[in-house]
Amino acid sequence: MCGISGVFAFTDAGRNSLASLRASTDAIVSRGPDSQGHFAYERCGLGFRRLAILDLTADGNQPMTDESGRYTIVFNGEIFNFKELRQKLVSKGHRFHSQTDTEVVLHLYISEGRNFLKKLNGFFDFAIYDKEEDSIFLARDRMGEKPLLIYRDEDKLLFASEMKSLLALGVPRKLDYVSLSHYLQLNYIPGPATIFKGVKKLLPGHYLYVKGKKVVRKRWYKIPYDAKKAEKNKLSYEQQQAKLVDLLDDATARRLVADVPVGAFLSGGIDSSVIVALATRHTQHLNTFSIGYRDEPFFDETKYAKLVADKYKTNHTVFSLTNQDLYDHIFDVLNYIDEPFADSSALAVYILSKRTREKATVALSGDGADELFGGYNKHMGEFQVRQGGFKAEAVTGLNLLWDVLPKSRNSFFGNKVRQFQRFSRGMLSGPKDRYWDWASFASEKDARALLSPAAKRKVGKKLAEKRRKDILEDLHADGDLNEVLLTDTKLVLPYDMLTKVDLMSMANSLEVRPPFLDPNVVRFAFSIPVSSKIDGKMKKKIVQDAFRPMLPEELYKRPKHGFEVPLLKWFRGELRPLIEDDLLSDGFIEAQGVFDVEAIRGLKRQLFSSSPGDVHARIWALIVFQWWWKKHMMAA
Repeated sequence: MCGISGVFAFTDAGRNSLASLRASTDAIVSRGPDSQGHFAYERCGLGFRRLAILDLTADGNQPMTDESGRYTIVFNGEIFNFKELRQKLVSKGHRFHSQTDTEVVLHLYISEGRNFLKKLNGFFDFAIYDKEEDSIFLARDRMGEKPLLIYRDEDKLLFASEMKSLLALGVPRKLDYVSLSHYLQLNYIPGPATIFKGVKKLLPGHYLYVKGKKVVRKRWYKIPYDAKKAEKNKLSYEQQQAKLVDLLDDATARRLVADVPVGAFLSGGIDSSVIVALATRHTQHLNTFSIGYRDEPFFDETKYAKLVADKYKTNHTVFSLTNQDLYDHIFDVLNYIDEPFADSSALAVYILSKRTREKATVALSGDGADELFGGYNKHMGEFQVRQGGFKAEAVTGLNLLWDVLPKSRNSFFGNKVRQFQRFSRGMLSGPKDRYWDWASFASEKDARALLSPAAKRKVGKKLAEKRRKDILEDLHADGDLNEVLLTDTKLVLPYDMLTKVDLMSMANSLEVRPPFLDPNVVRFAFSIPVSSKIDGKMKKKIVQDAFRPMLPEELYKRPKHGFEVPLLKWFRGELRPLIEDDLLSDGFIEAQGVFDVEAIRGLKRQLFSSSPGDVHARIWALIVFQWWWKKHMMAA
């Protein structure tokens, strides 16, 4: 696993950025603490940081240039089928000087041009410079497991794995107010936008080809989904289960290949337990890692993780955390984030990655299963809305009651009221509005209300609506739940879940590999009907049924709790001075000019009331943004 950065200059002025190439790789040292390298030729500069996963033979380091001297690559990621691809290239006369997947990618480009990407099974972003053609080719993996940021102006094109690396190359820091508006709704920023004007995320499954000043942007991968074919899948449900086991087993085996210690996250849920069960087929003495919450027993699932670890005789480690342990890492997370990102569970992922890195360099995870197979409460809610019936209509009929009852995530009753209110609201909406509402912590109206009058004028309504429309394009009134899951793979998966795992694992130099996101598994997931994924009683049905014989029965006899970072307690306790006297103080808000003072006061009043609802998540989003603002805008 690595980090990359680079410069492709259009003018002499653009070449000035080449002087900052080393600073750009220094900024992402945690992505590659083992070594770094740089390449520069006339208008092009490539930077690289390396985290050693496989033992490299001579000439395996990067940037890597082919023997002709024409092509040079920097590559971030893992290609799990590179040995098969290498053999085919050798049969065609290609000569290799290392045992790396990087060299295979380079030779595939030399052999086939831009059309080779669909042959790759893995996750990646990379850049290849062609000295003779004076062009550069950049590409990103199918699902967005690895990030790639792009900045372009009249003088240059810059790219990097992280924003902090791009900032080191001199990107202008101009706030994108549409991105801010969406962030205040979702708690993260959907691509291709970023918090800065002019900086874009290269979308998953896309590439850029740049020659001269001409930039070609193309989508090279789209999840293969045909609603009619999926609904009429010829395999029986039993055959579908067997195929899922085979595909996921192969995906897991591929992701165990490494010359460093490999482990697996084991939460006690079905998804990570499935991966552990399959991994032990292919390796002995698997290391597994769980987090326990001593102060939050409701969320502690380590006893279920231990059942799986005992069944498969893994080398199991439990990191038992107190709320103080969580609190002690808040500022580590805030300091690492270089674009506002307010999924508070990132804190737990950061600590899990940090502790895991002490014993392993690679960890398998169960990420992606919920988005592909329908594992969230909102998926059951969507299913019930589309099914209709007495229960759904009864919840909607009590709309006025849900509005007046106290709502909070921190109590069973308050959380149920909150969920009923959101469900009731969704019943009265179309599929696009309902999806966006259920994905959000705040409505567009409430998010805009937080902005100062000057900031509101900078939020382009047409641009905001276009970005939202692009995200929701796969949802139709006559569609089914698979369209919702498809939309999750475009929004929630790359910009919340995968961003969280990538940032927090890379902050600790740990590589995380999710077998559920293998392209063969993804293709299969969208080839089966909704009835195989969810019914009125069970979410993620096929995953639960297919692997039931392999897992302890106790995993099926309890609700999925997830985990809630105790933000509300902290905001009313240890973090209250940070809110009242610093980041959300009247004085700072007024001087900053981004937010409305009275609106922020209103949120704080709700925070300390008896009915806080989801306000703690919105307050956390503001704290993250304000911390980011101080570090990246005021200090610039």
